[in-house]
Amino acid sequence: MSTGASVTFEALGGLAVVAVVEPPGLASAVQAVRHTVHEFDLACSRFRDDSEISAVNAAAGHPVQVSPLLLDAVLHALRAAQLTHGAVDPTVGGALVALGYDRDFAELPGHPAAGQTIEIVPVPGWRAVAVDHQAATIRVPKNVMLDLGATAKALAADRAAQAAHAAAECGVLVGLSGDISIAGPPNPWRIRVTDDHRARADAPGQWITLRSGGLATSSTATRRWQRHGRVAHHLVDPATGDSVRSHWRTVSVCAATCLDANIASTAAIVRGVETLEWLQALRLPSRMVDVEDHVHHVAGWPVEGDDLAGPRHPTPVFAGGLLP
Repeated sequence: MSTGASVTFEALGGLAVVAVVEPPGLASAVQAVRHTVHEFDLACSRFRDDSEISAVNAAAGHPVQVSPLLLDAVLHALRAAQLTHGAVDPTVGGALVALGYDRDFAELPGHPAAGQTIEIVPVPGWRAVAVDHQAATIRVPKNVMLDLGATAKALAADRAAQAAHAAAECGVLVGLSGDISIAGPPNPWRIRVTDDHRARADAPGQWITLRSGGLATSSTATRRWQRHGRVAHHLVDPATGDSVRSHWRTVSVCAATCLDANIASTAAIVRGVETLEWLQALRLPSRMVDVEDHVHHVAGWPVEGDDLAGPRHPTPVFAGGLLP
């Protein structure tokens, strides 16, 4: 069995990893992933003035014609809202800005806004978004801001993995900020699951082996900031407009796609204690860490030391990136 090859680089505000089963395919796989990531950034980034979503948000209630990529990304975000009864909502952009998340997260610690306070504003709700498939337009009311952070990166991981598989012609794994998607023939990948995809290998977490599909982790322990003594994080409860005050600190979910895994993990944080029964009913293997650091396994997630599927891969994957 090949030991594979991998590359890790910065992308979309976090670490990206591209891993292939056959090393000769790595260069073409990386090129395919970089291209996909660039397209998603131009279409979906709230932090770029030249992105398509910024144009939609700035249109003050007028329809904006968009690319097939953004149209598809918004439709997936609306599907997420419908599936989760609004727990995952793409109209949280205004609430995030009011909380202080008004620029790329990497810039927040170094560039605090002088005198800025954290505010709480209502979330308009996903039904405010109007999509015209025939005209390929998206319209949001004035003062409504779309944010696709809960779905677009996971969708990008799925699309990038498929593109990398086609380019490399072998099994591939793509991770974007810990959102992991596997494409190609089933192949056992050993993955380290932690709160933060940038964490060191000795950080608290668990090793699992995954052969196909997707894995996503949502956590209130990452992407946190402070203004005037008030701590906020990037996961917004659409019911309150505030950062989620959840029973769960971190939720990791495996599903057929990274997108569905991320929808479920995000919704699990928002839904709180009832999430255990919800994920069990959906039969989505999940690892849940509560605010008191107790770990719960749901729907077949393995206990420590056991595999979710298949034997160990000779090259382990750690929190979305390959171990150095």
